[in-house]
Amino acid sequence: MEGEHMNVTDPATNKTGKLPYVLAISFILLMVSLSVWLQHAEIILPEVAAMAIAMWVYREPGWIRRPSVIFIAPTVTAAIGLGMNQFQTNYSIKVMLTLSIMMLFLRLIRSNLAPAIATGLLPLAIHTEDWSFVSIVFVFTLTLMAGVVVFQLHKNLAAKSKIQYKYMVIFLAISLCWLCICWLLGYEQMAVIPPIFVVVYESLQKPIYTAKMAFKQGSTLTLSAAVGALIFIQVDSQVLAALIDMILVVVITRLFHVRIPALYAIPLLTFVFPEDKVWSLPIVTLFACLFMFSSVLVYKYGEKKTLNRKNKGSSRSSVSPS
Repeated sequence: MEGEHMNVTDPATNKTGKLPYVLAISFILLMVSLSVWLQHAEIILPEVAAMAIAMWVYREPGWIRRPSVIFIAPTVTAAIGLGMNQFQTNYSIKVMLTLSIMMLFLRLIRSNLAPAIATGLLPLAIHTEDWSFVSIVFVFTLTLMAGVVVFQLHKNLAAKSKIQYKYMVIFLAISLCWLCICWLLGYEQMAVIPPIFVVVYESLQKPIYTAKMAFKQGSTLTLSAAVGALIFIQVDSQVLAALIDMILVVVITRLFHVRIPALYAIPLLTFVFPEDKVWSLPIVTLFACLFMFSSVLVYKYGEKKTLNRKNKGSSRSSVSPS
C-alpha cells in the first residue's frame, strides 16, 4: 500500500509526494508548539527540522542507512557540545575542540551523519548549559528514527558506505580559518551557524562540487535566513511564523531546484538565537557561505587537478614500451 511507504516518490516523475511533506512539517510545528506551551525555547531544535525533511521526505541515504545512529550520534554530540560549554575558555577554542571531538566520535562509530555536527554546535551557538537539552535531542531524534523504521525508509540501503575520513581534517581546517576571521573582526559570537557547517561537511564528501552548486547553496541559505529574520520580526505567533517559514522554504527549494535540508533549519534559528543575533543572521549567513563554500570549491578544484595529473601519469606509464 502507498501509505505504508509514505508515498515518498512517484517513480515516473521522481517527484516527492505531498504526504511526507505534511508529516515532516507537522512534526516541526509540533516541536514549536511544545516549546510555546511549555515556555521552553530550547525545545526548538533547528536541525531536527532539517532531519525530518531529509529522512522522511528526501530519504537521504547517508542519513537513514543506519537507523540506530539517527538518535545515538546527535545525542552524544549534543552532550559533547554542552559539556564543552561548561568550560570558561575562549569561545573559538571551545568551538574547535567541540568540532574535533565530534569528528573523532563520528570516526569511532564509522558514521557520516552530518546533522550530528549541528546538534553538537547548537549549545555553543545559543549559550545553553542546561542538561535537559541532551534529553530533548534524544526524544526528537528517537522519534525521527521511529518514523524511518516504521515506514521502512531505510529498506534496500546498504548498512555501510565508504567514508572519506580525510575530509574531516579539511572540514576542521576550513572551520578553523572561518573562526579565526570572525575572531579577528570581533564577531566570534556570530561565527557558529550550525546548519552551514553541516552543508560544508556534506559538500566536501561530494565526488563532484561545482561553482554552480556553491552559488545555489549560498544564495538559498542566505535567502532562507532572510525569510526567517523577516517573519520573526513581522509575525508574533511562533507556530504561525514556523508554518510560514516552512512554506516559503518549500517555494525556495522549488524555484532553485535544490534539495538542501539545512534550508528548513536556518529560519528556526531565529527562535533560539538572542534577538540581536536575529537581525544579523542573514548577513552573517551570506559571509559564512561566501568564505566556507569558496574554500570547499578551491579544495575540490585542487583535488580534481591532482587526480587528473595522477591519471595522466598512470596512463602514460601503461602505454610506454616495456
